[in-house]
Amino acid sequence: MAEQDRSAAGGVAQGQARVRNGAQMRNAARLRNGAGGALLALSLALPASVAVTPAIAQSYAFNTVQIEGNRRVEDGTILSYAGIARGQSLSAAELNDAYQNLVQSGLFESVELTPRGATLRIDVVEYPTISVINFEGNARIGDEELSALVRSQTRRAYSPSTAEQDAATITDAYVQQGRLSAVVTPRIIRRADNRVDLVFEIFEGGNVEIERLSFVGNRAYSDRRLRRELETKQAGLLRLLVQRDTYVADRIEFDKQLLRDFYQHRGYVDFRTNSVSAEVARERDGVFLTFNVTEGQQFRFGAVLATSDLPEVDTELFQRAIRIRSGAVYSPLTVEEVIERMEGIALREGLDFVRVEPRVTRNDRDLTLDVEFILTRGPRVFVERIDIEGNTTTLDRVVRRQFRVVEGDPFNPREIRQSAERIRALGFFANADVNAREGSAPDQVVIDVDVTEQPTGSFSLGANYSTSDGFGVVASLSERNFLGRGQHLNFGISTSAGNRRFTLGFAEPAFLARDLRFGLNLSYGETDNDDALYDTARATISPSFTFPVSPNGRLQLRYTASYTDLFNVDDDASVVIQNEADESSRWSSALGYTYSYDSRRTGLDAETGVVLSFGQDLGGIGGDVSYIQTSASARGQMKVLAEEVTLRATLEGGALHYNDDDNSRVTDRYFMGPSIMRGFEPGGIGPRDADTDDALGGNFYAVARFELGFPLGLPEEYGLSAGLFYDIGSVWDVGETYEADVLYDDFTLRQVAGVSLFWATPIGPLRFNWSNAFDKQDRDEDQEFDLTISTSF
Repeated sequence: MAEQDRSAAGGVAQGQARVRNGAQMRNAARLRNGAGGALLALSLALPASVAVTPAIAQSYAFNTVQIEGNRRVEDGTILSYAGIARGQSLSAAELNDAYQNLVQSGLFESVELTPRGATLRIDVVEYPTISVINFEGNARIGDEELSALVRSQTRRAYSPSTAEQDAATITDAYVQQGRLSAVVTPRIIRRADNRVDLVFEIFEGGNVEIERLSFVGNRAYSDRRLRRELETKQAGLLRLLVQRDTYVADRIEFDKQLLRDFYQHRGYVDFRTNSVSAEVARERDGVFLTFNVTEGQQFRFGAVLATSDLPEVDTELFQRAIRIRSGAVYSPLTVEEVIERMEGIALREGLDFVRVEPRVTRNDRDLTLDVEFILTRGPRVFVERIDIEGNTTTLDRVVRRQFRVVEGDPFNPREIRQSAERIRALGFFANADVNAREGSAPDQVVIDVDVTEQPTGSFSLGANYSTSDGFGVVASLSERNFLGRGQHLNFGISTSAGNRRFTLGFAEPAFLARDLRFGLNLSYGETDNDDALYDTARATISPSFTFPVSPNGRLQLRYTASYTDLFNVDDDASVVIQNEADESSRWSSALGYTYSYDSRRTGLDAETGVVLSFGQDLGGIGGDVSYIQTSASARGQMKVLAEEVTLRATLEGGALHYNDDDNSRVTDRYFMGPSIMRGFEPGGIGPRDADTDDALGGNFYAVARFELGFPLGLPEEYGLSAGLFYDIGSVWDVGETYEADVLYDDFTLRQVAGVSLFWATPIGPLRFNWSNAFDKQDRDEDQEFDLTISTSF
């Protein structure tokens, strides 16, 4: 390409003479003696270097400045950069400075200053104009994303230094994706009329994966347990789908903080990360990452007291709020919870500006930490205003309601930090920074909230297949920040040859600008299967309100209206089902409540704690039937043996009682299946017609599930672990039998034991169960294997 020569962007940079050291800068001025007097010429050759000779001290005064070669840059702009005024007396050094200023402006490829008596001639060659910016060789990062990173712009002057900076910025973007071997080279293609095309040639290279993630110095916890806490992961079998197994240097600092938090919350107050070494493999396609740590000793709480020298403070009241048992493992988070509780009591008691300062005394001999909570008078500082920026879609009030303080309230730094955590927990923002600065007066504080929004909606479309219903289509649409109001909206469709279900859900988490969640759920489903004993149709609408009643407790109040229809009953079906179908459709109307208690809301570990739930629905507020439905559950989980082994237990039950002459139907009663009790087919246990062997369901059920989870000793990158489980339970009481011979209508326990294999995959955690129902009834339908999505605690 003669007229379209492609050259490295640095080639133009090489065309600009570069003064590389102080000596060259001093000798950049070249003095010529001639008949007309002294001639000072500072030239920038292209592509040659500057010829340098010693400058002779001399003064110049120019009445005229003649500028040649400029097309795009105005004369006034050039004189402004040069800093030369008409009639001004200049020394040779000042003339050299004018030359340097023009060169450093980044507007010209070459500059030459030639004094001719009272006239100064300035010859310039402008940098070309960028016509097009292209990216070549990129696949992992699209052109649009790269265009947003570069500073070079079309229809603007080309700058070699800016192009080099852009290349470095693009390289950094690839490094953040773990591609350390990425190379970006800026090149230009010259066009007519002093124009160029700027091309960034990109060699992306391969991902530099974490081949091994290990630790040195850890004794209390294994490498496997510590790896679970880090954001960085080892490369596994499904490495093409996992992005966290690539080496990103900036992520290491975050991992170090995660490790520190993990150990400190478990009493290791002296923990530190000594170093992190990253050894690159010879082929530069992998990194061996090693954390060198010092755990120190585990400390426990010693004496814990509340003290104050303020006469209006009742220390006994605050002492009762501590709730820390001496001998418990020390955790800074527990201390923070006590401080928060005490400051809440101070506000309720009208004690403004009271601060709680923990004073920790270390006892190395018995490895305890005494904590004294000192209530003192804090500075009288008020919140002047809360400024929110960056929320282009989310309304201000959605962010503002995460604060427990408003303008004019006393300033509490701890409350501001907690507000920042609540903003991040919304999930609406990729980044959320909350900072406090001095306001219009020393006793005023302005809180700045700077957020970066991220997508909050999702759409999924898929297909399913079952032996009973054939192929089906599943689609769902969900938005967690509907219209920027913080509202949740979801819609789902599931259809197949014999099954159709539609759902619509809406939730307002701050109804009437209070901590009151309003929910509305609508659903409609019907079955129409030639192989089934009967077909059904069911429609439900349920508005609800949920609000806190304690730091860990929630209460939901709801109303449920439902319509059910039982039709197309097979002639060979149980007489019980046939009689129930004679009622055809049925309307029910019920008021209900559910109280839930979740210790994980204030616990140290979201995977350890207790979750309790109790609820009732009282039917008969209109409708065709009167009933009381009660449900209760208790779930607990804890980790033992250095948190390598997980113990889980679940107790669950339900009771359905119909009043007067009303009876439950097969569409209302409980059925046991793998989701409730493993080891049995859906409807595989419980009351059953002796003649037709049809499952009838029961008005009562109870089940207890126990599980032990443990690692297999395989490399963690496989994502495999195992478990043992034991389930015991029963479902019973059909109610009205219509003189049918019903088996197992009484409470009869079944017992199942088995093993599980857990596989953590990018599409979700899968669970494989192998079961043995060693205590069952003759006509129970057991299930020796099933595959499900593993549910988290």
